[in-house]
Formats: sequence, structure tokens, C-alpha cells
Amino acid sequence: MLLMHKEQFGKRVRSLIAILLSVGLAGCLMTGCGGQKENGAVASETASAGTQGEANEPDGAAGKSKETVPAADEMRTVEDELGHELTIPAQPKRIFAPYLEDSLVTLGVKPVAQWANGGSVQPYLQDRLADVPKLDFSAGLPSPEELMTYEPDLIILHAARYADEAAYAGYSKIAPTYVFNNASGDTVKSLQTIGDLVGRTAEAEQAIRAYNRKAGEAKEKLAQAADGKKAAIIRFAAKGVSLMGANYLAGYVVHKELGLGIPEPVGDENSVNVSMEVLPELDADYIFIVNQDGQGAERLKEMTDSRIWKLIPAVKAGRVYEVNEQYWLGSGLVAYGKIIDDTVKLITQGGQQ
Repeated sequence: MLLMHKEQFGKRVRSLIAILLSVGLAGCLMTGCGGQKENGAVASETASAGTQGEANEPDGAAGKSKETVPAADEMRTVEDELGHELTIPAQPKRIFAPYLEDSLVTLGVKPVAQWANGGSVQPYLQDRLADVPKLDFSAGLPSPEELMTYEPDLIILHAARYADEAAYAGYSKIAPTYVFNNASGDTVKSLQTIGDLVGRTAEAEQAIRAYNRKAGEAKEKLAQAADGKKAAIIRFAAKGVSLMGANYLAGYVVHKELGLGIPEPVGDENSVNVSMEVLPELDADYIFIVNQDGQGAERLKEMTDSRIWKLIPAVKAGRVYEVNEQYWLGSGLVAYGKIIDDTVKLITQGGQQ
């Protein structure tokens, strides 16, 4: 009996060994008969290849997602108005754009530093720029060494006069540097360009639509109150007295946007110097006086006390208004909006609140 059990047990063991060998051979034929280390490496390489294939697939969901939201380090190439080709971040974070702060504020962008003339800044923007460091431009462009401390990743210069060969070379070593020929010449176009440079095109278009609506409504009001009337903008400054033309700053807003006529002495000029000899030709129905930095006070008193001044139609009618030079000499849609408000109020209400 015991012997029989031993024989049966032996047969069962031999059958079990055969089954195990059979299963092992089948697995070896299916996966290859390498050792454990080799099988691990193959598995690792297969997993890695699968992951890379998904990441590099241009038509996959991951590829489309990257096209919709640019990577933080993505770059693109643009050309500025002076012909410089530069490679800029798709989403710049640290921007220096002196005297273009109005446009940056409009786009919801805070620069790393702001333009200043000595201790003077653009006061009408300080509710949003009060904590932004000031860089003095009274002696020209700040040195590259000084600017470098702010670590900008994009520099935008508003006029070609700031970008001679040496200055541009120094700044462009710090960060990509875009130069306008004259950003103040067409503020709306400049805002569109800046919006594109800083990745805020939608914000730029929204601001322009709002501005155009505001200007259009104001023009309709002024057409009823001052149809066919002329307005003079007289700028009193340390260097002299001038009539502002219709091609820039407040002159552009008052004459081109709001439709008020241009006095005879100015014509198509950007500006003309004003002297006692010119005053009799000033056929203005309204006069806006801009006393730049308070430096024209002496000349202003001398001219307005003169007998010739009192013969000007606007003076005789009591339509002379001293306006806020902070934004009447500003460039950007924030300043332009304030100029529109002043012009409508002064002409339709005679300066009364």
C-alpha cells in the first residue's frame, strides 16, 4: 500500500515538472529567452519609445495644446521700424518701454521701470505706476549698466532718436530691443504693435474699440456746439512758445479725432513758433493753453497782458482755457481719453463743472 502511494506520488511529481517546463518554454518562445536584466532593459526602452512618440506627435492632442498656449520659453522673430531683426519671447514678462507707459497701462502691463525727467514722471499714470522704479532721461538714455539691474526681457524704445548705433548696441546686449520710428505719430497703431510684442493683442483691440467709440460720441457733441469753429493749442515752454499742429499729441486729438478746425498760422505743420507778430493771424475761436512744467509762466504773462492778445477772437469771447499739461502733452489712449473729456467739457459747458 505504501509502495503504491510512493509510485503514484512519483508520477504526480513528474507530471507537474513536465507541465512547468512546458509553460516556461512557451513563455520563452513568446518573449525571448534573455536574462532578467535584458528583459528589464527592453521593457524600459519600449516604454521610453512610447512616451517619446506621444510627445513628438505633431497631430496629437499634446501638439495642439502647445499651439494654443505658447510655452513660457517660446521665442519668435520680429522686425522693428528701423529694420532691426530681433528674437523676442512669445510672452515677455519684464518689459522696459520708456515714455510708452500709457500704452502698457492700457494693456494691463506694469513695466520694470518707468520714464522720468529728473524727478518728474507722468503724473496721470501714477495711480497705477506709483511703485514702479524711475529711470532719469533728462541727460539721454540711461546707461546699459543701469538698465541691466532691472533684468528686462524686452526693451521698446518710442523714437528713433533714442537708438543711435552705440545706444542700440548696448541695449540689445541686455535684451531684445524694438525701436519705433515715432510711436507718438500714430498712437493707435503703436498700441497695436505693442500689444503684439507683449502678447496682448486682444486687450489692444478692445481698448481701441472703446477709444473710437468715445471719440465718435464726443465728435458728435462738438459738431452741435462748435460746428465750423477753430481751436488753437498754444504750448508755453522754457524754449519758447508754439502752436501745436494736428499731427501729434493733443493736436491730433483736438483736430483730427474731434474735428475742430486748425488756425491759419499752423496749416499742415507739426508746430509753428508764436511771436507777437504772429498773434494777429491767430483766427481761433477757442484757445487751449499748455504751460509745460510751469516753465512758460513768464512768457505766458507777457503775451496775455499784451494789447494784441486781447484782439484775438477767442480772447474777446472769453474762450481761453489753461489745461492740464500732464496729459495734454501725453501720448497714449489714457491721455487721449482725458483730452477728449476736457475738450467736450470746456467747449460745451464753458469750463463749468
